[in-house]
Amino acid sequence: MTRTTTIFEHMSALCRGSDAVNLGQGFPDLPDPPELIEAARRALVDRSNQYPPMRGLTELRSAVCTYYAQTQGLSLDPAEVIVTSGATEALAASILALVEPGDEVICVQPLYDAYVPLIERAGGIPVFISLKPPTWELSIADLAEAITPRTRMILLNTPNNPTGTMLPRATLEAIGQLAEAYDLIVLCDEVWEGMVFDGTPHISPLAIPSLRQRSVKVGSAGKIFSLTGWKIGWAVAAPELAERIAARHQFLTFTTPTPLQWAVADGLSLGRDWLSAHAARYVPGRRALIQGLTEAGYSLLPASATWFVTVDLAASGFTQEDAVVAERLVGEGGVGSIPVSAFYAQNPETRYLRLCFCKTPETLSEAVDRLARFRAHHT
Repeated sequence: MTRTTTIFEHMSALCRGSDAVNLGQGFPDLPDPPELIEAARRALVDRSNQYPPMRGLTELRSAVCTYYAQTQGLSLDPAEVIVTSGATEALAASILALVEPGDEVICVQPLYDAYVPLIERAGGIPVFISLKPPTWELSIADLAEAITPRTRMILLNTPNNPTGTMLPRATLEAIGQLAEAYDLIVLCDEVWEGMVFDGTPHISPLAIPSLRQRSVKVGSAGKIFSLTGWKIGWAVAAPELAERIAARHQFLTFTTPTPLQWAVADGLSLGRDWLSAHAARYVPGRRALIQGLTEAGYSLLPASATWFVTVDLAASGFTQEDAVVAERLVGEGGVGSIPVSAFYAQNPETRYLRLCFCKTPETLSEAVDRLARFRAHHT
């Protein structure tokens, strides 16, 4: 039967119905950063609540440029930034602007579930290649083989959700060579760029000279500041691409709540030390979940970023596919997870579960206890 809700809604609903600990959907339950809440309060009271400019407040677009200069060494102009109602709208505006009916878009699995419907809405044709587990590397040979005369775009996600892995510079440079040779656009979902925990540098396609004029970078304040309900995102691209994206954004949401734009601008201006300290709040939970699962006999795959860890089910002693284990884990183990197969449109990997660590110590401790009992009883 075709599911009419996303896997995230489905698993969260199962958790609510069974009082399970929800380590499936990636929303934090740590306290909101008070600096951002205060900035939003000030903006509501002291600043405008009327329409901002369609492309976003000048102050926010400038703050985005400063943020990327400080954290990634990118040299950007505010004219290259379009503020959107969340990263998903940035993806939608970009796809609708740059994909024509009949164009092929190469999508790299596992992937965010909005990509394919957005491509199809634009009249495009998704073409799939897959990262190679357990290291989740992107094969340039597979990418090159997927390119046809109808290919228009390559859609990337780095850091990747659900795997937590990141594309290295050499891979992006190889992608740049292909993009130049075949005149392709690269759309890169980089919403997890602020949540990297092992020191691996995040590299955007915009940092690759061959991709600078043909790439769109999508970012998310909701992920950077752990305020997922704010839905403030942006697309960053060279002026010619930015103009086309802005034209689509104008007739999607037109604009995004003004006070939250002010608050995000203030937040991005807090500086690298504050941003690093904010991300570091998740390190103890990440460490506790990895340690607890490992001690309970689970095998985890290495990951650099995001709020998630990936369980290798076969190596952990489970013989059933991930969707079956996820359903049983809610009903019999009292923990919600996400089967990684849900991030595939075809030929899914079915041996992995995604668990979220952006939770309180008490929540993670209870979840680890339940997961340990579940494995003891089912392997």
